[in-house]
Amino acid sequence: MDILIRSIQLTATGREIVREREASGDEVSVGRASENTIALPDLAVEQKHLVITEAPNGTLHAKAVGTLGFTHDGVHAMEAAIDPARGGELGLGTYRLEIGKADDGRTLVTIRQADKDEGAAKDRLDGFALGGALPSKRAMAWIGLATILVVFLAVPIFTHLTRDVVAEPDIDDEGVVVMDASWSTGALSLAHHGLEDNCEACHVEPFVAVRDETCLTCHGGLGDHADPERQVASLPEFTGGEALLWDVAHTFGKPGPGACSDCHTEHEGETRMEPPRQQFCADCHETMDERLTDTALGNAADFGTAHPQFQSLVTPERGAPEIRLAVDNITSDFNGVKFPHDMHLSDTNGVARMAQRLGINAGGAPLECDDCHQTTADGVRFLPVEMEDSCEECHSLVYDRVGTTFRSLSHGDIEAAQADLAAQDRSPRQPVSTGRRRPGPFGPGGLYYGNFGRVLPLAINRASFADDGLCGECHYPALDGSLAVEPVVQRSRFFQHGWFDHDAHGPNAMGTRDPQEACATCHAAETSESSSDFLIPDLESCRDCHLGEEAQEAEVPSSCAMCHSYHPPEGVDSAPRRVASLLE
Repeated sequence: MDILIRSIQLTATGREIVREREASGDEVSVGRASENTIALPDLAVEQKHLVITEAPNGTLHAKAVGTLGFTHDGVHAMEAAIDPARGGELGLGTYRLEIGKADDGRTLVTIRQADKDEGAAKDRLDGFALGGALPSKRAMAWIGLATILVVFLAVPIFTHLTRDVVAEPDIDDEGVVVMDASWSTGALSLAHHGLEDNCEACHVEPFVAVRDETCLTCHGGLGDHADPERQVASLPEFTGGEALLWDVAHTFGKPGPGACSDCHTEHEGETRMEPPRQQFCADCHETMDERLTDTALGNAADFGTAHPQFQSLVTPERGAPEIRLAVDNITSDFNGVKFPHDMHLSDTNGVARMAQRLGINAGGAPLECDDCHQTTADGVRFLPVEMEDSCEECHSLVYDRVGTTFRSLSHGDIEAAQADLAAQDRSPRQPVSTGRRRPGPFGPGGLYYGNFGRVLPLAINRASFADDGLCGECHYPALDGSLAVEPVVQRSRFFQHGWFDHDAHGPNAMGTRDPQEACATCHAAETSESSSDFLIPDLESCRDCHLGEEAQEAEVPSSCAMCHSYHPPEGVDSAPRRVASLLE
């Protein structure tokens, strides 16, 4: 069915405005909803009021969908048949649909809205309206304006000028400026939601932008992202409309550049304050070397495509000073201890057999990484490996036995160890072994012969630091020739300007053996013959899973804020917010 819809509306002067459009389909729906073929914005019309269909002989059939019905040529009906050649009128609320034939033979539906009541009847009804008892519209407008000025302008200004000024705003205090919330441009973030009724806590001076010193009354523990002067110098130069907006803002009192409010905007809605987007960091760091020609930082804009290689503090060799090197250039990091990871992580050698025999792990499993490396309470880093907790179960320092008491040498203090040896009881005792001789390869001179007699070292001397000596098995003698060992260095952090969270990569719950990633995925300890081997992964290793914030193919799209913090608290350089809150 093809129809021509003609809508006729009247202007205030009585001039007609005619609009025409075409429609086609099996049926024509009429109602208040906008999806109808003919939409009539009248509350007296149902959402879908009636449907008009065409019979094979050209007659139109109108049928009510709801319960209100309609009028057909002035008579209420629920359905009606209309011959377009003869014409007809349907009434729905204040609208009239005149149905007829257009000049080209198509069905024409003309939409008109009924005129308002006129004449004496209208005047009589106006006597019952509120308009007859109220002041004129002009008077009402002036009264409303005066009310607004008093309530929303004069009262807040007066109470602000007469309030007691508080040196340090408190998020738990209630505001004393009346009706100031009416000036708010939007809800505060969740972090500042407690200040919704305390505008003067931040807006100390009327019509003056929030100043840095006001922010720092609550946020004084934040560290600077960089030296303020160098940070301003590193900012890119704004051009065009952006430069104009900044000029206008600063002209009207906005502090900066480099002010807190340049980056932190409020009244943006009741949401959490999200970490900065990748582009926020890239604005400065993508081309920083062009403005700070003396910077040691490499340009960075996207972790997957534009990020410098990691750098770490290391001691390249014994006796060398500590320096920072790119990770892909590091082969060793001398830490003062001899420890072959591969020997201890083997599942077939004597170390594995000893671990099974001692029952270190459930089910008789060989040694694993977390037998020695225990995470800190926050799960981010690792505790130092202690001889007494991790090593002594296999590497015993017992040197004497008196009755049922075993005495061990003091570890880490050579003077105390010397005193232990000097004080030992040297009186004869019952031999540990009996007089029975062990046969074959277990006898004296045999392959598996072991001397189970008492070993009584008299003192610790330089020979003790030889590779087969008591201390030299695990330690290096001091380079200055003193009776001491090289200091043992156990780094808790390798990256000073970034942060790695082991808890997010390791066991789902600390103490379990259900890791998201095994240690060996990133650390090649199983093939390391020396503790000085540098086992920290490089940039490419991390990119196996982590790419930039917008990378579609990344397992873990990663923004700058995942590993870096803009305002780390003092003493926890570059820790992201979750970690920094644990370390404060």
